[in-house]
Amino acid sequence: MKHLILPLILAFVTAAPVMAGDAAKGEVEFKKCKACHAIVATDGTEIVKGGKTGPNLFGVIGRTVGTEPDFAAYGDALKMIGAAGRVWDEAALTTFVADPAAWAKEASGDPAAKSKMTFKLAKGGEDVAAYLASLN
Repeated sequence: MKHLILPLILAFVTAAPVMAGDAAKGEVEFKKCKACHAIVATDGTEIVKGGKTGPNLFGVIGRTVGTEPDFAAYGDALKMIGAAGRVWDEAALTTFVADPAAWAKEASGDPAAKSKMTFKLAKGGEDVAAYLASLN
């Protein structure tokens, strides 16, 4: 009987869902992102005034990678990943913001792939992703 308890506990822990991010915390955390990114709704409402170095992040969750129509400066890796049909979801965005270059290499399968985004959001990426998802 004792030998069954540990496997059952491990099965439960590994089957537990990943905790979702906190959109309210993500809204605060997004302040680090607005140096390069704005959030502007499709009707032109400016939700967060920000930079234009990176694409508008309104509607990013559910969008094909590298396809914001008003942003032309995507790097080759993101264009390639998008052309393969990859769509941003909260998990992918969380991983991307933690280490954009590593994500680009993994998602593209190209060990030489790069990302133009050099900023790394070591903590709070899941919150930012939840915040961006809440705006859709």
